[in-house]
Amino acid sequence: MVAAAALAAALLRFPGFFWPPRPDEAGFILVARAWDPEPTSMYGQYFVDRPPQLIALVGLLDHLGGVVALRAAGAVACVLLVVAAAGCARVVAGDRAAAWTAVATAAVVSNAAVDSVAAKGELLGLPLVMGSCWLALLAARTGDRGAAAEPPPGRALLQAGAAGLLAASALGMKQNLAGGLVFGAVLLLGGALSGRLAPGRAVRLGAAAAVGAVVPVAATVGWALAAGVRLETLWYDVYGFRSDAFAVISAYSSEANDVRALELLSFAFAAGMVLIIGGFVVHAVAEWRDEPALTAAIVAMLAVDVVALALGGSFWRAYLFTLVPGTALCAAMLVRRGSTSKRGLVMRGVIVASVVSCLVASAAWVSVNVVGADRPREAAIGDALAAASGPGDTLVVFGGRADVQLLSGMDSPYRHLWSLPMRTLDPEYAELRAVLEGPEAPTWIVEAAWFGSWQNPWAPVLWETVSTRYTEVVDVCGDGPRIWLLDGVRRPAPDVPCP
Repeated sequence: MVAAAALAAALLRFPGFFWPPRPDEAGFILVARAWDPEPTSMYGQYFVDRPPQLIALVGLLDHLGGVVALRAAGAVACVLLVVAAAGCARVVAGDRAAAWTAVATAAVVSNAAVDSVAAKGELLGLPLVMGSCWLALLAARTGDRGAAAEPPPGRALLQAGAAGLLAASALGMKQNLAGGLVFGAVLLLGGALSGRLAPGRAVRLGAAAAVGAVVPVAATVGWALAAGVRLETLWYDVYGFRSDAFAVISAYSSEANDVRALELLSFAFAAGMVLIIGGFVVHAVAEWRDEPALTAAIVAMLAVDVVALALGGSFWRAYLFTLVPGTALCAAMLVRRGSTSKRGLVMRGVIVASVVSCLVASAAWVSVNVVGADRPREAAIGDALAAASGPGDTLVVFGGRADVQLLSGMDSPYRHLWSLPMRTLDPEYAELRAVLEGPEAPTWIVEAAWFGSWQNPWAPVLWETVSTRYTEVVDVCGDGPRIWLLDGVRRPAPDVPCP
């Protein structure tokens, strides 16, 4: 059953393999292709607030097979996630719980209501988080139940060290994937305080986990020093920027953000995450009486992951991936009760409903997006620009659609491929206006977002700059993005088909 669930998790992502690149995927690929670290810029030509491990992995996969290879890696990540979730459940409650947990995890992570197409840092980091939880549980076994005999001391230390290594490595895929570190730390502390772990053994396991966690951090710092990137640059690009960006998001009241927050909650409910986590929360006190350390570790992990989701600010669907490891652990805790228990029976029903939801959502996605579907508008714009452009042409996409940029085949002389970094680091559009007014002005501009978006008071100045040097050549389908061409350059108008 575990193998079948893991295979299903991979196959359910296959229909999206050949779908055009999503904006984040495209942006990561562009950053990886142009990577040239500098003292004040971790990636050189383009800015992105993601750890270097993720960009390095995306660059490798892009070299192997582009977006298809990246999404194949996402499918492999789902397989490893399901296997690790089943491993956690097996330590907690045996084989039957492992099978149910594997099914629940596969259904949640593959649900098209969350995202069954794009492969980004959140998805790629999940097996690292789940694997760290599995190893932490193995290392901290106490030998008081038949299926959980205490491992030899040497093996336990290796398991703890590997748990710390994987948990910290997850931060290299997305900097807020701290759930594995929190789970392992609280599990050891709770085990020591509850008397399940001898204090000396808990200290040794904690030290081994800390050593493992230091390895990826030291490797990242070592790379930065060797590449000539200042450590303050590394810190700001990965963590400091998020604080500034959150302030920008909070200062701008957006109805779209409120709508996305409600949609996020509805998608979490549709995938079964709300019911699984909610069931665990309802029975947390009873679970605490049986397994205080494990219950505390799961609660702490969920709390940190929910806070990380909220601090993301924009409430994109991919944020839900952060909650998948905690959801799997909640399912494992409740299905271990067996079908004779009301608690276990209800959780089995929730898992079955989650599977049905996953299958229905996947069928709906395929019917809408694969069977006779039009090419997405942004992909059509990118293709049309690629056909109309000439040698040496460049493009700036205002509003952060890196998928248009990638498919156009043109470089950008402007460093921001996403709207949030632009709004945070170039709030007056000074950098953008300098590019548009300078000798390296882009040949094309795509107004993917209206120049007056976000109520920016500098929008009229930007508009004046654009209208002075550029001519509008296409208003896509009469209501879509506008495409501008630099005055004095002769190119055919991009032919964007309308659905």
